[in-house]
Amino acid sequence: MQHHSGEQPPYGPEGRSAYGSEGRPARRPGRGERGRRLLLLRRRAGGRKRLWLLGAVVAVLGLAAVPVLNAFGVFSDTGEPMTFGRPGAGGDGGATGAGGASGTSDPQVRMPTGPQARFTTANTLDDGTKIGVTTLHGKKSGFTGRVWVWAPKEYYEEKYAGSAFPVLIALPGGPGYPVNYWMGTDLKLQSSISEWSRSGKSKPFIVVMPVLNADDKHYYDGSDIPGQPKMGTWMSDDVPDLVKANFRTFASRDGWAFMGSSSGAYVGLKQVLQHPDRFKAVIASGPDTRPDSPLWRGHEKERRANDPEELAKDLIARPGAPDVHIAFQIGTKEGGRAKLESFMKKYGKGPIKTRLQVIEGGGHNARGYVRGMNDGSMEWISKVMPGPTPAP
Repeated sequence: MQHHSGEQPPYGPEGRSAYGSEGRPARRPGRGERGRRLLLLRRRAGGRKRLWLLGAVVAVLGLAAVPVLNAFGVFSDTGEPMTFGRPGAGGDGGATGAGGASGTSDPQVRMPTGPQARFTTANTLDDGTKIGVTTLHGKKSGFTGRVWVWAPKEYYEEKYAGSAFPVLIALPGGPGYPVNYWMGTDLKLQSSISEWSRSGKSKPFIVVMPVLNADDKHYYDGSDIPGQPKMGTWMSDDVPDLVKANFRTFASRDGWAFMGSSSGAYVGLKQVLQHPDRFKAVIASGPDTRPDSPLWRGHEKERRANDPEELAKDLIARPGAPDVHIAFQIGTKEGGRAKLESFMKKYGKGPIKTRLQVIEGGGHNARGYVRGMNDGSMEWISKVMPGPTPAP
């Protein structure tokens, strides 16, 4: 199975995530007391060198030094408390603060309901926008896990203070625990969305990045497998509820979508087909189309209820079913294309709209899938989803 075995690392064949269990570079094993002393001395020396460099660069470049130093992490605030509120608007990310507006007459706009989540900075993009992380205690699933969120620059602008923004829930391949690799800036998902939005290819999405599985030992297929953590409810209820509590979102399912790679693509595909009243679209890159976690053993009825192919059949047969849009992506250097084309032929009818983006030279990895999004998938789903509306 593509997403459960033989999967290439998310950064490509030779790539490896730099993020440890806390979303920061993983620590090396302990070296003993002597090693700790040596490390402390090195850090002190490094600190003196950084201060010397800071003074030298500022002396030479003046104010122009700020972006240079920022690029080297001199002003890093990783781990510090942060807010998604507009500067100067009293916004604190809570029920009235996330957008700086307490209400709106537009029924399509859902203002933040609260309670306010506590976010800390996980990463900062070149444009100054931040990726925040919080720990979510899922009220409906009972599962506790981390969720990363990024809001585009437009979200903070005064002219959009009363507007909703579309939401893209981005899911990783592999275990997807304890870190969702889309929270890193090196894959350029968030910066690419900013660029695509400026060029008209994409809506300025809020990007939400929850952990995919309950641990790094099992795949839960984004489902409520009997006797296991309710990862289906985590994804369909708890994660969206967090976003609704803290951000300006669309009241209808038209403003909600998934994207994912490999195992994350399977979960996004399944969620959209299972809950078409909540989610409208998905970009599914290199996915399987059948549930195959070993944890389903002995639960065939429940497994079938979480099978995208069975769900697609039911949706097609349902009178007045809402339309869903499925943008498949596959690289020419990975297997699975025939399987996706077969799925599209069987189920790409009635309310199910499908598209296949073939990524030339692409393998089973996240970098190639971002390239595919640029080549057409992002524009395709953006055309059927609403965007923010500036104030008159």
